[in-house]
Amino acid sequence: MDIFYADTFTIPLPAGHRFPMSKYRKLRDSVADLGDEDFNFRVAPQVSRSELEAVHCPQYVQAVLGGGLTSQQEREIGLPWSPQLVTRSLHSCGATVAAVDSALHSGVAVSLAGGTHHADRARGAGFCVFNDTLLAAVKAVAEARLKNVLIIDCDVHQGEGNAEIASNFEQVYVFSIHSARNFPHRKSVSNFDIGVPDGCAAPEYNAALSSGLEHVYRACSPELAIYLAGADIYAGDRLGRLAVSASGIAERDRAVFELSETHGVPVAVVMGGGYAEPIEDSVAIHCRTVQLAGDSWRRRHQRP
Repeated sequence: MDIFYADTFTIPLPAGHRFPMSKYRKLRDSVADLGDEDFNFRVAPQVSRSELEAVHCPQYVQAVLGGGLTSQQEREIGLPWSPQLVTRSLHSCGATVAAVDSALHSGVAVSLAGGTHHADRARGAGFCVFNDTLLAAVKAVAEARLKNVLIIDCDVHQGEGNAEIASNFEQVYVFSIHSARNFPHRKSVSNFDIGVPDGCAAPEYNAALSSGLEHVYRACSPELAIYLAGADIYAGDRLGRLAVSASGIAERDRAVFELSETHGVPVAVVMGGGYAEPIEDSVAIHCRTVQLAGDSWRRRHQRP
């Protein structure tokens, strides 16, 4: 199973910044420490300007690439502009594009970053510069001639950028299950949204997810799924407001993978958010998601 990473491209952050940059290197190290011989680690490629402009307006792309973001735009993104931010954003998007391409050929692939679902056509937000999932989905529609791509967004925050961009592409169907009262406070309308209450625990969350997944598979008959496997629904996440246990999140992941296998749908996995304290808790949850993706890959290839 191919695993793409962009953590070699780091970004400078001021002391005390809330974005957990260390998570990505720790995650790659944790996955490598598993010693799984079926895991094939690959450095992520970077996307081109033309690929970005398939989902983002040229003026916004130029502002990011050329260092022309306003102070307001930087505040909305939540990250200071730097050349390293540009480089990492290009490679993070490239990791998702590469994971989609690999999944279409092998059934399952993983990006150890991605899930930047708050970025919409003309702006970034919530630590998201460019929208990797929609970029990869739209590219797959155009190049692999897919009729329907399903975004399964299980990050704790609704991806308003996913909803906004996908409204322009009828082949992309967005399903979001998220904390109803969490960021963003003004939600967009996805193809199918489920908002769960503060304090929602694993039994209620996974029941809602199961019902939602059955609905969306019937509604769109996808040929590809991109799965945002957010770790921020975890009870110990400082930005989450939900109460799902680590074992409950693993149950969530199994449900996504097993249903995709039942329907014969390839899955590209991206990590999404995770802001636990200590950050190692989020890393462990993401690592378990990668393990379960590997199990799904092996079942598809009938390997023990």
